[in-house]
Amino acid sequence: MAQDLPPSGGYEPVQYKRNLPARGFRPSYYLLAMGLICTYGLYKTGKGIREQNELAREKMWSRIHLIPMLQAEEDRDLVRRIWADKARERELMGGETRVYHSDR
Repeated sequence: MAQDLPPSGGYEPVQYKRNLPARGFRPSYYLLAMGLICTYGLYKTGKGIREQNELAREKMWSRIHLIPMLQAEEDRDLVRRIWADKARERELMGGETRVYHSDR
């Protein structure tokens, strides 16, 4: 019996690799897009932080400028309460009274 030999010219090459088309863009395009998105996000974040700082500074200065008016309003309220208390005391005690025999 004769030995089996390869055909003349050899066998066809065996296809062991899958021949699939590449899906999507090149990875460098994805990397570039992510870099641009991150840069834009950091830019907007920086602008937002700057705006928040400016609003906080404006709020602080508005409160500083309102302190004298608020203090005057509190003082007027205190004087009104003292006068009301003295009027109530005068109504209850009947006349001018002196506290602990002082000259007030």
